[in-house]
Amino acid sequence: MLAMLIAVTAAWAGDARALACEVSATSTSFGAYSPFDPVALDGTGNVRMTCSNLLSILVSYTIRLNAGANGILAARRMSSGANRLVYNLYTNPGRSTIWGDGSAGSSVVSEFSLLVLLSTERNYAVFGRIPAGQNVAPGSYTDTIVVTVEY
Repeated sequence: MLAMLIAVTAAWAGDARALACEVSATSTSFGAYSPFDPVALDGTGNVRMTCSNLLSILVSYTIRLNAGANGILAARRMSSGANRLVYNLYTNPGRSTIWGDGSAGSSVVSEFSLLVLLSTERNYAVFGRIPAGQNVAPGSYTDTIVVTVEY
């Protein structure tokens, strides 16, 4: 069983008195990986932003994902003891745009006009992929990704 765990933190930039937001995330679970399978293994997770305010306002925010505990943005790595399994996280279902912090060719997810009238929630899918053909030892592979939201 392979899973990518997401630890959630928030960094708020801007007027935090006007808006109260919470961020949460669900893990991207990939299931069983076989080094003999010629097809990449895909999984999906979610980042949820919930904001509330007593008045309606327009805000913009950016969601960034770090490289994880064992990797770099171009090739994140899950670990099982000393063993590593390369994977990545993407902003799109075609898994062509790496979701990162905006550096090293990665992209961030930005929302530019969130109208908050009491409360609103936005969900952002996290698309994961483990490339095929990696010769790894059996085990439970995990990584921890930190989610940062700036507004």
